[in-house]
Amino acid sequence: MQFEETILVNAPVDKLYSLYANVSGWSSWDPDVKSSSINGQFSSGVTGTLQPSSGPKAKIIFTEVVPNRSFTVESKLPLCVMRFEHEIAPLGSQVQVLHRVSFVGLLAPLFGRLIGSQIRKGLPHTLTGLKRAAEQ
Repeated sequence: MQFEETILVNAPVDKLYSLYANVSGWSSWDPDVKSSSINGQFSSGVTGTLQPSSGPKAKIIFTEVVPNRSFTVESKLPLCVMRFEHEIAPLGSQVQVLHRVSFVGLLAPLFGRLIGSQIRKGLPHTLTGLKRAAEQ
């Protein structure tokens, strides 16, 4: 199961990337994040935690970080991996931001229904919050 949302932002790529790299600040622009942390630099292979606004705190791993372009975070669930991909790409005078969420594994259909529907509803609000923070 996979779904995604995009938004156009009037801000430089490096400003968007700095908002992503400030992991402990995610809750300032993402209404679905209560708190988040990272155990080191914003780079591939580093771990952290994420506490959603509704739900238990989860361990996360930054599986891929490409400066000023993208990053991917994964969280393990029983017999399933929840993957969050974030991409930023210049598009004319704006930047296109894409957030993609996927569930992979034996219980992906179950978690996709249980958790995915809530995440899908929140994605537009998350992107709007990111746009607002980047354009300030």
